[in-house]
Parts: sequence; structure tokens; C-alpha cells
Amino acid sequence: MSSGDDSFSWREAEKDLLAGIDASVPHSARIWNYWMGGKDNYPIDQEAGEQFAAIYPAIKDMARVSRYFISRVVRHLAGDEGIRQFLDIGTGLPSHDNTHEVAQRVAPESRIVYVDNDPLVLAHARVLLRSNHVEGTDYIDADVNEPEAILDVARTKLDFDRPIALMLMGVMGHVPITEDDGLARSIIGRLTAELPPESFLAVYDGTDTDLAYVEAIRLYNEGGSVPYHLRSPEQITRFLDGLEPVDPGVVQIHRWRPEHNPFAPSAVVDAWGGVARKTA
Repeated sequence: MSSGDDSFSWREAEKDLLAGIDASVPHSARIWNYWMGGKDNYPIDQEAGEQFAAIYPAIKDMARVSRYFISRVVRHLAGDEGIRQFLDIGTGLPSHDNTHEVAQRVAPESRIVYVDNDPLVLAHARVLLRSNHVEGTDYIDADVNEPEAILDVARTKLDFDRPIALMLMGVMGHVPITEDDGLARSIIGRLTAELPPESFLAVYDGTDTDLAYVEAIRLYNEGGSVPYHLRSPEQITRFLDGLEPVDPGVVQIHRWRPEHNPFAPSAVVDAWGGVARKTA
């Protein structure tokens, strides 16, 4: 994406876009960025991140292992399954090996539409995409809790007659857990219902499989941040109901088609995910 004006300064644009961001209050996207080893965070985010990690030290591994999981999923979908369209909901702050970077390394013609409703995320996204002239990539300002709004805009940016990869990576935890988890499953069902055959759903989220993680999340939610709800592995597995799981199914994310990475074999994390195909 080009501004058409070589004298235009995206450095100044970034200052304008981020001018209203409050650096005195910790922000969930910036905390996650800190855990991943990124630079888009402030001392207040680092402090909050360290407080969380003091209760659940594995959170830093989880943040980084999740990025490797996303990369493996996107490479599989773009490389092995031939997917050329990605709808990535709840993308978070841009980092290394974003979905568009991984997919377009495999197939430069890949088109990626990111969805988020966080003003900070959207500000960074606009700066990143425009200043780097990223082609084939767009953003939608929308909430995962409003699937119809997402679909209305996504239809104008993607070809719904061709397969699409729907990515819900670490975002369904922001949907409250209702009876039989019906709310979350209805959102996923509405989104996947619109996908054409041979599309895919990719999902992961944190799980309630470690008491320290459960306690850290409880305190985090009490601090006024956007709540995150831990589910059981069985609840996450049900997100793929009605679809054809891709081997090895829904597993801990470090066990999904593992390959060489900088983490020791002991880097076990409390997050489960998987990929499934829509056959009809």
C-alpha cells in the first residue's frame, strides 16, 4: 500500500496514530507483546507481565510457543492445503512472522484480512501495513462477539466462492463461558457456516489445566483488563464439531506437527489447538 506521496512521513503518522495511547496503564496486547520479546510495550506493561509470570512462569513460553504454532498452521494451510485466503480474527499487535508474512512467503498471492477491535492494535496495524507497503492485506475493525459484522465486511474483501482459512488464535477466551459453552460455539458456527467447502478452521486457546495459570488469570481479570476465560481441552475440541480434524487433531499446541524450534522439549504449555476442514 503506497501513500502516493514520497514526501509523506509514516514516522510522523505513527506519532499521530499512537498519540492517544495511555502508557501509564497496562494493556493486554502490549503485555503479550512483552512476553513474546517484542518492543511495543512500556514499563507498566513489563511490570504487569512480570507480576503474572511470578504466579505462572510458563506464560512467556506460551506466548512464544503460540507464535510458532500459528506459523506452522499457516505454512501447512498455504503450502500443503493450497489456501490463499486467510481471515485472522483477534490478531493482536503485529509481531514477527505475522500471518501475512508466513503465508506470502509460501504463496505471494495470498490475501489476508485481519480482524480486531482494539484501537491500539488497529493503530499499529495501519502504520505497519502502510509504511511497509504490504500488499494483499487488510484490517477490519470488528469484535469476535459480532460475527455478522465481521462477515458483512469480510465479504467485500475476500472471495467467499473460494476456500478460506478462518483463524481464531487465542481470541475465543475473550468470549464468556455460558451453559454448554453455547455462546462461543454459536459464534464459531455462524462464521464457519459462511465458509465455502474445503475451507479450514484453525483455533487455539489457553486451558484450565494448571492451577497456577487459573489463579494468574483470576487476578488478571480482577485487575480490570478485558477478561480472558480459560476452557478445558474438551471445550476447545468441541469448537471443531461438524468439521473434519486435520491430524493430529486438537492437542497441546507444542505437540501440533512439531518441528525444530528454540524451545527445549520441556517447554510444555497450557494451551490446546488444532485445525479442521469444512468438507461441505
